[in-house]
Amino acid sequence: MTKKTKKKVSSIRIYRRLLGYVKPYLWAFFISVIGFLLYSATQPLFAAVIKHIIDTLQSDHREDMLYLPLFFVGLFFIRGVGTYLGNYFLAKVSNNVVHDLRCAVFDQYTLLPTEYFDKNNHGYLISRITHNVGEVTTAVTDAVRTFVREGLTVMGLLAYLFYSEWRLTLIFLTITPVIAIMVGYVSKRLRRLGKNIQDSVGDMTHVASEFIHGNRIVRSYGGQAYEKKRFHQSSWRNRSQSLKLSATMAIHNPLMQFFISLALAGLMYLALFIMEDNSAGSFVGYLTAAFMLPKPIRQLSDANSLIQKGIVAAESIFEVLDEEIEKDTGDYEVDRVDGEIEYKNVFFFYDKDKNILDNLSFKIKPGQTVALVGQSGGGKSSIINLLPRFYDYEKGQILLDGVEIADYTLASLRKQIALVSQNVTLFNDTVANNIAYGELNGATREAIIQAAKDAHALEFIEKLPEGFDTNIGEQGISLSGGQRQRLALARAILKNASVLILDEATSALDVQSEKYIQAALDKVMKGRTTIVIAHRLATIVKADVIFVIKSGKIAEKGTHQGLLQAKGLYWSLQKDSGFFKKA
Repeated sequence: MTKKTKKKVSSIRIYRRLLGYVKPYLWAFFISVIGFLLYSATQPLFAAVIKHIIDTLQSDHREDMLYLPLFFVGLFFIRGVGTYLGNYFLAKVSNNVVHDLRCAVFDQYTLLPTEYFDKNNHGYLISRITHNVGEVTTAVTDAVRTFVREGLTVMGLLAYLFYSEWRLTLIFLTITPVIAIMVGYVSKRLRRLGKNIQDSVGDMTHVASEFIHGNRIVRSYGGQAYEKKRFHQSSWRNRSQSLKLSATMAIHNPLMQFFISLALAGLMYLALFIMEDNSAGSFVGYLTAAFMLPKPIRQLSDANSLIQKGIVAAESIFEVLDEEIEKDTGDYEVDRVDGEIEYKNVFFFYDKDKNILDNLSFKIKPGQTVALVGQSGGGKSSIINLLPRFYDYEKGQILLDGVEIADYTLASLRKQIALVSQNVTLFNDTVANNIAYGELNGATREAIIQAAKDAHALEFIEKLPEGFDTNIGEQGISLSGGQRQRLALARAILKNASVLILDEATSALDVQSEKYIQAALDKVMKGRTTIVIAHRLATIVKADVIFVIKSGKIAEKGTHQGLLQAKGLYWSLQKDSGFFKKA
């Protein structure tokens, strides 16, 4: 996870911010509170009914008891109505809040810079939407329900106790500081354990995700035992932290109940003296109300644990929502650029101790094809990643048609660039929707078919069960590597951008497929500025200019034949048969 120092935020502020998401649904929240008020009001009334029964039994007017059965039925009816209103409308609020939070986090993910995803564990990012939002659900459903319902119940019972005998009630409340100290200590421990549990869930999600996506490599290299060990360790940590949390709650509740029982025992003892002049009904009614208090107090304590876990979950969610999004301060927009690209004295680094690009300068004319070659780690990928502003450079300028790329709006800038990378990204959707993805989804079927034809993908698409309407599965699992690459090229062709970036775009193709693709690329590159990172000679030799990149600088530049005749670094790379691959 990001090792960024963050200012500690109080639980109250976090929970207040979480409850801020309730504001659009206050009407439903107020209805639920009314329901819980009806429910809570029945609790002290039960004690009052018992008092009345006993007093009536000792009086000469037993006919007054005839209406009590109807009164009982009425109480349970009111209690049932209150329970329904409270539970249903609070569930309505909580489900909306959780939906809003989940969507807010995902929407924020779409706005965060690439660097954020590079630096954060993907398992944690996923668990924030799944597990952490689930914890928030309990904090704004079960916990709020308990706090409102049982809190009102406690207030109603205490009001009845004060009304019946205020002196005894004040004595009983002397236990309040002890309970407050216990709750405060437990709350801190629950927050710490809740954070540990969430981290362990993130670890489990990360390990499971890596295995699922890389199961073929795991099986090929016999890594099952290693992956099992990793998952079992993360699961064991989750188990240990969960047990600690359960142990904390298991000892907290009995201790609190014990102190309450001591207070109730003292209350009962004192009542025998202080209430000696009261009627038997008053005495029994008072003690009944007093002995009804431990249950809601215990439930309030349980709800506190849910609140603490929810606060930790909400804190991690708000960390995402507070992250700085991609800088999009430019206001320059254009429908289509000519494609002139210039890097002026560009410096870029991931680690401040080492420049990836070191005072890099070059210019590409519109329609030119430039190949970037060099050993891994030289900075080729960084050069192309800066152009669509996946990363921001530290110093220098990058100009597109003479305009600093930071002056473009991100949408307008990226509209000008079509990217095809070695690691093809496809979605669990139809062939047509994968070609016409995102802003291209309004393309006509004819345009999609033509793009597939130009990418030499039509031949295999037509053989699929439902043609362009065939679902290709996650990451196009049902297709070969070459077929996936051709779909990615079809997507780039359909975009029809002025600038085309090919990052090892033909690396996954067999010789036959590459011949088709090379013919398609020759057609697609015409009239477009193209930057190619490739190890295939067939791609490189046709470039107008070849830049040999070494340590973030251009070590050599020229045509294929010119660089070979110079017998420099390019010649050495070409001589190394393991570097350039024959077509």
